[in-house]
Amino acid sequence: MHIAEGFLPPAHAVAWGVASAPFVVHGARSLVRDVREHPESTLLLGASGAFTFVLSALKLPSVTGSCSHPTGTGLGAILFRPPVMAVLGTITLLFQALLLAHGGLTTLGANVFSMAIVGPWAGYAVYQLLRRYDVPLMGAVFCAAFVADLSTYCVTSVQLALAFPDPGSGFLGALGKFGSIFAVTQIPLAVSEGLLTVLVMRLLVQSSKGELTRLGVLVASAAGKKRAESAESAQAVAR
Repeated sequence: MHIAEGFLPPAHAVAWGVASAPFVVHGARSLVRDVREHPESTLLLGASGAFTFVLSALKLPSVTGSCSHPTGTGLGAILFRPPVMAVLGTITLLFQALLLAHGGLTTLGANVFSMAIVGPWAGYAVYQLLRRYDVPLMGAVFCAAFVADLSTYCVTSVQLALAFPDPGSGFLGALGKFGSIFAVTQIPLAVSEGLLTVLVMRLLVQSSKGELTRLGVLVASAAGKKRAESAESAQAVAR
């Protein structure tokens, strides 16, 4: 769930906003640099943001009366790296708070930290680790999307447990309660998001192979590398 407007104590809301700000500023610089250097990526960048917006706007009832939803941040983290997703996720959460009453402005920092920062970084770390050990691309994509989704809700559980510790068992007791509540609906959602992300990646491999190769998602063949090196050499001579 996005933490609702006014739900967190003011001190917690401010603290999470302060913690999120450096990541968003760094991500904004990375985004501007990427767009300036590779304007051809703008369409794919917009599609990644739209994917996050649409998936994270799908609110599904939880067994406790709260709600759960996918996050959609794993795909963008794989394509453009987590710093860029910090910006796209923040824009998504801001629009959802203003237009859909999903989340809130006072809790924006907390929601950004869980969904736009921790989720993308966790998913990207898993993706890189699996690819380093030669796990097939689609298997790594599934695991990255699954972990990005689930880690978001783990952090949300921590945030709520810090704000509302259990009277008897304190932080750990509250963490167990919030975590078990979300797990009922979130684990199946994380699996579903992983499968959907794999489907989208398959479509991108078919339609945007050149762009995925430039982004490092696909490995260029030896012949392709040779052609690219020849082109670069020709451009250098022309200059």
